Amino acid sequence: MNGQKDQRTVLLVVVGCGTVYAAFEHPSFGTALLVGVGVVTLLHILMKDW
Repeated sequence: MNGQKDQRTVLLVVVGCGTVYAAFEHPSFGTALLVGVGVVTLLHILMKDW
């Protein structure tokens, strides 16, 4: 793995964890796992060409 892929992986994990934590703290945002997976998937798609 090169440095850029490592940074991308760290970013995806941090954003996913932050999103899941926010969803746990505020259940009205939806199911924590679904929100976390959705955000990580969206970032993965958007950053695919980087």
